[in-house]
Amino acid sequence: MKRIIFVIESMNIGGTEKALLSMISEIPKDKYDMTILMLENRGGFLGNIPNHIKVKCLDEYKVIEPVVRKSAKELVVQEITERKYMQAIRTLFYYGISRISGDYNVYFNNKIMNRIESLVDEYDIAVSYQGPPSHFSAYLVSKKIKAKKKIQWIHSDVSKLNLDIKTTNKLYKSFDKIFIVSTEGKNKFDEMFPQLKNKTEVFINILSENLINKQAEKKKGFSDNFDGIKILTVGRLSGEKGQALTIPILARLKKEGYNVRWYCVGDGVLKEYYEKIIADNNVQEDYLLLGNDSNPYPYFKECDIYVQPSKFEGYCITLAEARVFNKPIVATNFVGAREQLVNNETGFIVEYNEDEVFTAIKELINNKEIKNKFINNLKNELVDTT
Repeated sequence: MKRIIFVIESMNIGGTEKALLSMISEIPKDKYDMTILMLENRGGFLGNIPNHIKVKCLDEYKVIEPVVRKSAKELVVQEITERKYMQAIRTLFYYGISRISGDYNVYFNNKIMNRIESLVDEYDIAVSYQGPPSHFSAYLVSKKIKAKKKIQWIHSDVSKLNLDIKTTNKLYKSFDKIFIVSTEGKNKFDEMFPQLKNKTEVFINILSENLINKQAEKKKGFSDNFDGIKILTVGRLSGEKGQALTIPILARLKKEGYNVRWYCVGDGVLKEYYEKIIADNNVQEDYLLLGNDSNPYPYFKECDIYVQPSKFEGYCITLAEARVFNKPIVATNFVGAREQLVNNETGFIVEYNEDEVFTAIKELINNKEIKNKFINNLKNELVDTT
């Protein structure tokens, strides 16, 4: 039996975590001994991990997380304040070497990774499943886990992440394979890191239509008895997911007399900021932040229009999930969107622009012919990737 370990930050409710759960559910448990190593033992998907999967937590991360989160400058100030002068000198030294050489692996390895013990167990395959912008899981797999094969997974559009080229090149050279979740995402990666091109391969996120449809039947979605047009967006409340764009769009729709309500499933660091924008646009009754839900599929099933307003993605699982339910879709032109939708045939793909998203939604509301065309065309597509 082969042994596989997947390293991930936590099991928060999100696309990366959901993709991992879908993948491990398809791996034969009689042939593979699987372990999930989390940096932090938390998240709304913890209860969804199958019983046959071993779950471990990196205990040292609690101690080193403050160091990981701080810049070198912030860390030096803290160490001087705490009168840890030798530590401050070492921090400056390693950071200085990194700046001069242009290789920040020097700083990270000596200041952070040397505080972590190597794992005792040896594996056939070790997977850094949570990729950039954070490199922590990559360092952990590269430096602290013994494995015959090492894999890095990329779930984002790397061209949007401001990665240090030299550091990333050197780190990723230690991996045998780099899986990227979309063809366009792979092209962007290969363009940025041509030296790693021989390692890259497209691995589309696994998605089971049968499982999703079963989950959708387990409960009711909307509970507010609203009888107008229900617009849905699913994703964590963070800048790259683009929900800020949608709030003034709803205000414009309401001003023009449309009986619509917008629902957002997800939570995140920008919740309070979005609540302020909602209040500023006076749409508190019709723009509803529903919070996290480990089973958002009843909302997908019951909504009238699905909008994915992301600034960037790697593939976008929530877009694929909306396609499972044959929903009229408006998506912004992020990496992976055109691999899932044909513009004007199975949905609208527009630029990340308030006017364009607004116009597309209005078209779906006003033009039943194009709305029905999208629905019927989606019915003829296979979304399942199991």
